[in-house]
Amino acid sequence: MKGLQDKVAIVTGGAESIGKDVAKAFCDAGVNTVICSRRSDVGEATAAELGANCHYIQADIANDDDIKKLVDGTISKFGQIDFVIPVAAVYMDDGIASTREQWDTSFTINVAGGALLVQQALPYLKESKSPAIVNFGSISARVAQGQRWTYPATKAAIHQLTRSMSLDLAEFGIRVNTVSAGMTWSVPVATLACESRELADKAAAAYQPLGRCVEGSEVADVVLFLCSDHASFISGADIPVDGGYCALGPEACGSVMADLVGLSGWTPPEE
Repeated sequence: MKGLQDKVAIVTGGAESIGKDVAKAFCDAGVNTVICSRRSDVGEATAAELGANCHYIQADIANDDDIKKLVDGTISKFGQIDFVIPVAAVYMDDGIASTREQWDTSFTINVAGGALLVQQALPYLKESKSPAIVNFGSISARVAQGQRWTYPATKAAIHQLTRSMSLDLAEFGIRVNTVSAGMTWSVPVATLACESRELADKAAAAYQPLGRCVEGSEVADVVLFLCSDHASFISGADIPVDGGYCALGPEACGSVMADLVGLSGWTPPEE
């Protein structure tokens, strides 16, 4: 895609799952990519796998000092920041039974972490010739889903945050958009499906008319598009990558995750 070669991207949560798919896509496109995660073993392994233009920094985006370390480390390594992609998120959701700790942690990581990273990176984004931010929303922000309170609330907040960011950062030429994935074949979904892609696709097909889970690489392709020159006049938008989920309509009293667990027989591990 046009306008990506030799740029520099920060991808939080880039060591595994969808974040890793995004980091890989950037690296394959010639973007120098910094990934962060709390687990250094996983982060270092991913950086080694993705090659010389991938650099790992251990950081927890719930920690302000770590966010500063991430930005400073990126500048020290590559000298610039062009793209900020806050992928890192937690799923701590027990619906009506969700605790204050679950609420606080969910908003701290899913919403505030990315916002504060943008705040720290802003001086360098202003210097870029084609800066872009891609936040990670979710189809969960668009419709009500049974027994899910904290996660959809954080994702809805991200959608509004994107609009606010796009308004405030437009004067600097910084574009801000959201990508919203449907049910994606990822580590959490694979766990619920007891590692069966067939069962995951079967559960997803009832809600995603194209009949399967989203691939992480398909989400990554949209992220790259939104950072590229092809999207040079797109800002404040949300791009769903959901196989038609949002066109189908709400789940009403159903739940794709509950359906998946019913098919797989997955049970949570004993503590």
